[in-house]
Amino acid sequence: MTKGNLLVYLRRISQIFFIILFFYLLFQTEYRGGFTKDITNPIRIDLPVKFFFEIDPLAAISTVISTHSLYKDLILSVVLLSATILFGRFFCGWICPMGTLHQIFSTVSPSKKGIKRIESNKGHPNQVIKYYILILFLVAAVFTSLQVGLLDPITFLYRSVTTAILPGLNLSFSFLTDKLNSFDNPYVQRIWDGIYSFTHDYILSFIQLNFHFAWVIGILFLTALLLNRKETRFWCRYICPTGALLGLFSRFSLFGMEKAHDKCTDCNKCLLDCQGADSPQGRVDWKSHECIMCFNCEKVCPEDVIKFKFFPNRASILTEPNLKRRWITLSGFAGLFIPFFSRGSAEFKTNFNPKLIRPPGALEETEFLARCIRCAECMKVCPTNALHPTLLEAGIEGIWSPILIPRIGYCEHTCILCSTVCPTGAIRSITEEEKVGSDKVKPIKIGTAFYDRGRCLPWAMAIPCIVCEEHCPTTPKAIWLEEIDVPAPNGKIVRVKRPYINPEVCIGCGICEKVCPLQDQPAVYVTSIGESRSKENQVLLDSSRYKQ
Repeated sequence: MTKGNLLVYLRRISQIFFIILFFYLLFQTEYRGGFTKDITNPIRIDLPVKFFFEIDPLAAISTVISTHSLYKDLILSVVLLSATILFGRFFCGWICPMGTLHQIFSTVSPSKKGIKRIESNKGHPNQVIKYYILILFLVAAVFTSLQVGLLDPITFLYRSVTTAILPGLNLSFSFLTDKLNSFDNPYVQRIWDGIYSFTHDYILSFIQLNFHFAWVIGILFLTALLLNRKETRFWCRYICPTGALLGLFSRFSLFGMEKAHDKCTDCNKCLLDCQGADSPQGRVDWKSHECIMCFNCEKVCPEDVIKFKFFPNRASILTEPNLKRRWITLSGFAGLFIPFFSRGSAEFKTNFNPKLIRPPGALEETEFLARCIRCAECMKVCPTNALHPTLLEAGIEGIWSPILIPRIGYCEHTCILCSTVCPTGAIRSITEEEKVGSDKVKPIKIGTAFYDRGRCLPWAMAIPCIVCEEHCPTTPKAIWLEEIDVPAPNGKIVRVKRPYINPEVCIGCGICEKVCPLQDQPAVYVTSIGESRSKENQVLLDSSRYKQ
């Protein structure tokens, strides 16, 4: 076996291993146990579910720029960048699960064959677009606006699978289960019961999850995959900012291609399966910043013209993209546009969306946006389906960042899982004692509940109801009841218990809104007012009047 064949086989094994690992960790980012009030028995996920985010170099560098510090969980990305200096842009071709998916969609029954495929793999001037996207994101990060998660391949893939693909698969699986159960065949049902149990124990969620604007995320994801039918690894060539970053670091690579141009017969076999469009053919300078180290060119070269080696002859190597000063300037100004236009808009502070309820432990909004990469780890791990991606609730700067929607799911009282999986510290690590509160610390508040008395059954319709008070998890309860006799429509006197909110005790968990029996619009609702993370977003009341 030649060296080229060996490297290609090793790359394929590596790709298979890492894409399986990615989805395994994604599937395991879910707590399938129960909850108790015993905060001394911590609830954790033991697997390293943040691994792919911890090695993400773009997430690390952009958070360093936006926060002036390297979050401890991102230290592994430094190792990856060091390896890039040694071996080139190997992450894209050997590790990145998003890159592997693009390769699969590109190579299975390709739309272009023969001379058309060769021409498409010669490279295109528009491959520099990803470098301008990188500049835009890094400039925005300078002004504490972290937008890299919109197009970073790891976060893009994780967010898409979590919020759009898996819920759709869960629905399809449930539909198929119902159909198979309709067959009165004990053997079919027994086999399917085993498949169903395994799938829901290890792959799909044990409950049907539904995410805010998941259809938009799903369409974007499918579009990214289908673009590979136009050109091999379209995303990697033209869009991926992480690939652009690694391309810049690969200019220092000690490992690269060396070509014997005088021996090349221009057969162009090297271009048939070139995944990076990095010009491996003879009498052309090799673009090291575009090469993803797939080694297909060395494998198929009949004249043995192409060799990958340490310390290659750099006479015919291009190490830098051909960037235009005008477009660099425009990209920089586009990066300025995001934070300044967003924060200059009324939606950021003066008309702050009251339903923008962040997860417990989230940093103050400006600091939060400087760290959150929209990875959806917190959404995946949330056991009640309470966390969802925003669209414009947080302005254009906060697209796809997490928001709690109580009507869909509430914040479990003793759960701190979202704070344990956040890879960048946008949701700081908290303890159960901080979440619940104790004699030493006040509980973390993510908002405050309010009543719409015009819709509340005891208040508006003289119908007894204490569902919200029964489910309130705080001690003492944030919802207290006043017993009163009121006239009913039939003329009789009915004794009801009218609920009130104690804002000193309410933590904004949203369980009252979730369980309110009014189906269309609940009579009790939660807003972000009073949240612990903000000194400004507070209820304008004299809190001393509520103290006993």
